[in-house]
Amino acid sequence: MSEFIEVRGAEEHNLKDIDVSIPREEFTVVTGLSGSGKSSLAFETVYAEGQRRYIESLSAYARNFLGQMDKPQVETVEGLSPAISIDQKNAANNPRSTVGTVTELHDYLRLLYARIGTPHCPECGREVGEQSAQNMVRRLFELPEGTRAKIAAPVVRDQKGAFADLFDELVAEGYARVEVDGDEYDLTLEKPELDDNFDHTVDVIVDRITVTESARSRITDSVETALTEADGILKVILPNPPEQVELGAKTRSTGDLSGTNTSSRAETETETKTKTETNSAADTDRLVVEFSEELACTHCGIDLPEIETRSFSFNSPHGACPDCEGIGETKEIDESFVITDSSKPLRDVFEPWSYHRSYYQTRLDAVAAHFDVSLGTPFEDINKEVRRAFLYGTSEDVVFKRQTKNGIRRKEKPFEGIIPNLERRYVETDSQGTRDHIEEYMATTTCPSCNGTRLKPASRSVLVNQTAITEVNQMSIGDALAHFEGWEAQLTERERIIAAEILKEIRSRLGFMCEVGLDYLTLDREASTLSGGESQRIRLATQIGSGLVGVLYVLDEPSIGLHQRDNDRLLNTLEELRDLGNTLLVVEHDTETMYRADTIIDMGPGPGKRGGEVVVNGDVDEVMATEESITGEYLAGQREIPVPSERREHSGHLAIRGARQHNLRDLDIQIPLGNFTAITGVSGSGKSTLLHEVLYKGLVRRMNDTDVNPGEHDDIENIDLIETVRLIDQSPIGRTPRSNPATYTGVFDYIRELFAETKLAKQRGYKKGRFSFNVKGGRCEACGGQGTVKIEMNFLSDVYVPCEECDGARYNDETLDVTYRGKTISEVLELSVEEAYDFFEHDTRIERRLKLLRDVGLDYMKLGQPSTTLSGGEAQRIKLAEELGKRDTGDTLYLLDEPTTGLHSEDERKLIDVLQRLVDNGNTVVVVEHELDLVKNADHIIDLGPEGGEEGGDLVVAGTPEVVARDDDSYTGHYLRDLLPSVDLDGPRKKRVRAAVSDD
Repeated sequence: MSEFIEVRGAEEHNLKDIDVSIPREEFTVVTGLSGSGKSSLAFETVYAEGQRRYIESLSAYARNFLGQMDKPQVETVEGLSPAISIDQKNAANNPRSTVGTVTELHDYLRLLYARIGTPHCPECGREVGEQSAQNMVRRLFELPEGTRAKIAAPVVRDQKGAFADLFDELVAEGYARVEVDGDEYDLTLEKPELDDNFDHTVDVIVDRITVTESARSRITDSVETALTEADGILKVILPNPPEQVELGAKTRSTGDLSGTNTSSRAETETETKTKTETNSAADTDRLVVEFSEELACTHCGIDLPEIETRSFSFNSPHGACPDCEGIGETKEIDESFVITDSSKPLRDVFEPWSYHRSYYQTRLDAVAAHFDVSLGTPFEDINKEVRRAFLYGTSEDVVFKRQTKNGIRRKEKPFEGIIPNLERRYVETDSQGTRDHIEEYMATTTCPSCNGTRLKPASRSVLVNQTAITEVNQMSIGDALAHFEGWEAQLTERERIIAAEILKEIRSRLGFMCEVGLDYLTLDREASTLSGGESQRIRLATQIGSGLVGVLYVLDEPSIGLHQRDNDRLLNTLEELRDLGNTLLVVEHDTETMYRADTIIDMGPGPGKRGGEVVVNGDVDEVMATEESITGEYLAGQREIPVPSERREHSGHLAIRGARQHNLRDLDIQIPLGNFTAITGVSGSGKSTLLHEVLYKGLVRRMNDTDVNPGEHDDIENIDLIETVRLIDQSPIGRTPRSNPATYTGVFDYIRELFAETKLAKQRGYKKGRFSFNVKGGRCEACGGQGTVKIEMNFLSDVYVPCEECDGARYNDETLDVTYRGKTISEVLELSVEEAYDFFEHDTRIERRLKLLRDVGLDYMKLGQPSTTLSGGEAQRIKLAEELGKRDTGDTLYLLDEPTTGLHSEDERKLIDVLQRLVDNGNTVVVVEHELDLVKNADHIIDLGPEGGEEGGDLVVAGTPEVVARDDDSYTGHYLRDLLPSVDLDGPRKKRVRAAVSDD
């Protein structure tokens, strides 16, 4: 096999017919300015070709389900290995996905608890023992004399299949009747025709009995027979149970199926959606009680279901908490949403009833009269007990009056209360509009039944080594690894044999997660709350655990979101993956990563049209020696981002008091106004929680009077010193080709106005909407304004060709007749930002926004470039430019979360200049950031930690970068020292930022 992956004639996006040799079984970094072609080479060419070849190797039938990948614009790619992409997309957006499920750790935990777990009674906590057939018979005879029942053996429990052979065997064994999904069949007359795509439950009717003392022997024989047929499981079906049924020490009312299993048919196309269809028999008053020879609490009279792996899955009805259906959260009416302004008079204070004022006003009148309260009285001035009566109802009767044809009708009854009224209507209504309206007054809260653990009581009561699976799920990855160390000594010999391989897998996966710096994450954390970098490192750890060799891994900036202290552990992990015999192709800007790489492919020399070439392909010394390489100049120290000559003085401060959200430990933080502030700290130290949950949401709720729920804190002081707050996060700017830089920044609106003001447009009566490619009228209808037409190729990849009607121009001929300064609207969309800036220099509205795009380094980008083709760095800077384009009064608070994501050092320098200019204009900028070149430019640093997760959430140090660099307890300070020559230190400096920080 060749020693290289040979890429020849690559022309994807802006690549200029390049040839590249990528060493196999080595660690290669692809770097360069944003927009220089890094992702086009690594992902759109190399990875895409590897995936396309793999899919083409499958059968036509399989390809029909998997879909097709377009062939990249490349002549040949030789020496390819199977390719795996590990990018920054979120692990999952499904609320059922957690860190434990996406890493498969939860699967191993379920297996461990199902195999060696000891069940306990969820009510009394006693260990559950065996239950004999005689105990079951004794329980049956606690039923009232004469009760009719069916003794059944559950031979199939929620399994797919038609089971025709099973029915034949049952007839041969002498059984005549079965219940399938709750419906009874006589096998001698008909056999059920079942859909084998669904789960089914089959219960063999062993006997029909009447509970009488004379039938005791017969009932005992039938119970023993059923237990034999169903491997120790028995069902007792009461078709018409008495009003109260007593089984052992626990009383169950008719229809109450708590602690029992009922027949159900569950759709199992995906485990992420729990849906149970109630069968026809379950719609009656019948009661089904399940007994087990092994699982029953004789003290409480509770029969527990059989322990299976699915008993611990919150994505299965067998394990999910029935109240929250495995989500861990429920929606409840929030009093603060019902009453948003308690100073309003009683007649107007209840927002949910405002839309049916005439109907509900009579009820308010009656209750107000009952308590002798005026409807004009401010709600906050009413007695506390009376306020509660309005909200939650009365126990005493209230006189309600209603006008009828025969006069006024009086009715006395308790007042339901506004909140119980909303809760009842939310459950009972069939109107989606009513449900949507009521949901506006509901808040998401932790499920009170399972306390957010997602599982049924029986599943939560199974212990291994005196620990429930829910307790393990609430541990951080680091704590879980420590928890499972040395377990063998706590287990019996039998348990050790069973659990040996399971524990090995659990420990190895937890260890890999710690290696990539994710030890602070808890296993039950929702995957949707993870950052792109965290999701990427989770998938990276999973790949290491798989132990594959000979694979090509393509990674997209794995260092994003990592503190320098954690970056070294990540790089060790990447080298371990390489040493297994794999090839790593990593798109990255991090300096330390480039020093540790075997080969660097530097793309450039510029962005966009000025990029797409290989500037240098070699080791780090070759890159530094190449004059044309901007990357090499930064690595060699010939270029650098300078340290400001002086730090700004602040003009007051915002003060956060008592921040306690997640792992924040009752923090008091001061944020200087009129300054550039960086919030730093190791991963999981609480930075994003402080910025997003506490500061931003707290300000939005106070300043905009919205219903957003901020993170827990006591107060934010001096809000009156800022005019407004703006958050610039990492959400994408668009997911369709119809979104582009011109539409996102608002420039296109002004451009369309200019075209609508031209002489020809006015003559024809064209308005600005005529020049939009998203609406009918001016666009080409053959392609719907897309400019291209998709040709479906059956089993081959779909082909996109220029629209024959408009030749890719997006507009119809009549619209293209209109020109502005000699260019059509289609030609304007093809202009780069730099060209458009010169073209529209006379229009200050357009010029101002295009200048911001230039300032953040996007001068090469076309105005109409589809958002789906933008790199991560490009999309981030477009969003930043759009936010900065909004007019401000000089007292705006800008909040940014890792704005250097995807930026080369040269692009980072431009970004810092923009942020500094914002502060010079009287604004305040606060960023969460790890990149030290940006951090050293801040006026003030808030360093959180000292560690991540439970060991974080404290303020380590706050002050100028020089103050932080002198603090021996700050990891950030250790790394800042090399970049701040003015800091005096007693000891020697490290030669490079990449040197490790000792535990001392």
